Amino acid sequence: MKYLKWINKHCNSLCGKTVAISGATGGIGVEVCNYLAYLGADLICLDRNADKSNKLIENLKIKFPKLNAKHISVDLEDFDRVVNVTNQLKKLNIDYLILNAGAYKIPRHKCSTGFDNVFQINFVSPYYIARELMPYIKERGGRVIAVSSIAHNYSIIDVNDIDFSSRTASSKVYGNAKRYLTFALYGLFDNNTTLSIVHPGITFTNITNHYPKLIFALIKHPMKIIFINRQKAALNLILGLFNGTKHNEWIGPNLFNVWGFPKKKKLITCSEQEANLIYKITENIFDNIEEKKQ
Repeated sequence: MKYLKWINKHCNSLCGKTVAISGATGGIGVEVCNYLAYLGADLICLDRNADKSNKLIENLKIKFPKLNAKHISVDLEDFDRVVNVTNQLKKLNIDYLILNAGAYKIPRHKCSTGFDNVFQINFVSPYYIARELMPYIKERGGRVIAVSSIAHNYSIIDVNDIDFSSRTASSKVYGNAKRYLTFALYGLFDNNTTLSIVHPGITFTNITNHYPKLIFALIKHPMKIIFINRQKAALNLILGLFNGTKHNEWIGPNLFNVWGFPKKKKLITCSEQEANLIYKITENIFDNIEEKKQ
């Protein structure tokens, strides 16, 4: 298989390493888990659906009998649960954290944090997990891999509507959350290559499965032909395990961030002034969350 040949060329063994991944049962997540198991990693699958997660683990163990893997249930909309799971992960010697879970067009509501659920799932919860686990992962010489998106460039932030709760365009609501995640993490990690920002390209996953049924039936097959498949898209996340990204770098498909194999490149979609503001707003968000917890 050509993708395994690529992995053999660009990646090292992960035997003895523990990788926690959110969204393990999603389209790209499943492929990432297959590659991780192939490389010998121990897996912690962070998902809402225990049945799907445990079924994934069962299937992986058929192909990789020596695999050590387990499921931990977490719903990124439930911030109390996110905090509890993060505290569990601090005790599990995590070497790599892959923040893969995301949500695009879903029913909208406010979470307990006061933020829109799309903002919560794609930014608030994953950023919190990364923020809390960073010292532990850095000490072990590991890395945080965060999945961004070209959608982050669909709009600039609005200080009067941080979570875009007043917006209705899914691309902008989702893109705003990814913009916060991407540039807040750059600020948090401060050019430390314990971070890798990755973009898997455009591929056929549950996130693209949001169109009306008739339209979706018409476009799903052309989409599979035009855009890269999940196996190739997942390679971007795998490369992120072995290559850190400094400020305004990311790993994504080498042709227009849409096609091809992974490549590290410059990201010039946000001014330094806006990036600094994103990080400042983010730290204020978490300072307020900490105050409410006390």
